Amino acid sequence: MPLFALSFVIQVALVLHIIKTGRNTTWIWIVVMLPGAGSVAYVILEVLPDLMGSRTARRATRGVENIINPNKHINAAAQRYSITNTVENSLLLADQCVEKGMHSEAAELYRKALTGVHEHDPDILYRLADTEFRLGNYAETRRLLDLLIAKNPDYKNQEAHLLFAKTVDELGDTAKAREEYAVLAGYYSGAEAKVRYATLLRRQGDAEQADALLTEILQTAKIAGRHFHTLNKEWITMAKRDLGR
Repeated sequence: MPLFALSFVIQVALVLHIIKTGRNTTWIWIVVMLPGAGSVAYVILEVLPDLMGSRTARRATRGVENIINPNKHINAAAQRYSITNTVENSLLLADQCVEKGMHSEAAELYRKALTGVHEHDPDILYRLADTEFRLGNYAETRRLLDLLIAKNPDYKNQEAHLLFAKTVDELGDTAKAREEYAVLAGYYSGAEAKVRYATLLRRQGDAEQADALLTEILQTAKIAGRHFHTLNKEWITMAKRDLGR
């Protein structure tokens, strides 16, 4: 493609981008009147900052960092914690421990953070409960979640609700688990709740309702965007595997 034609195509693409993203229309004149310099300026000043700030870009950057220096973030968090033992720094280090699979260490840090005005903080209680669940301490997980809702009755968190359903299921309270999964299936944004609900239904001999839930997941996946597939890859695969068993 001749250089002039390529430059024109780039100009058209950038003008469409300016209009679509609601940028200042002055950029249209800059890109059109200054084909080379104007296009470069727009990309550098408008497009690249957005790209670097996007979730996808941040995730890609973090992935590269983890390959090059896998302990960078946890080391930085540990250093901050050693300098100033604050609740914020405790939580930062605890979250990094969870990412590294260091759940016992994370639980200890979360417990230390439950102090003063944060004694019944719902987000910290949830994170601690989630960590205890990962450790297989289901009775303690249930106790923490009961405490969370008793002290914070208006707290809304779909992940905490799902954790409660998984916990009572692990504790053998299938009636309560079925009740909670049924509610979650109506509003939970991902596929996990319905897959877990279907698994429980199948265990109880209700294969027809289980298959209906799994079919619904696969139908949603067909029309959903890439983001849904990325977040729910494991559960979509499980739904395909379990359907019609």
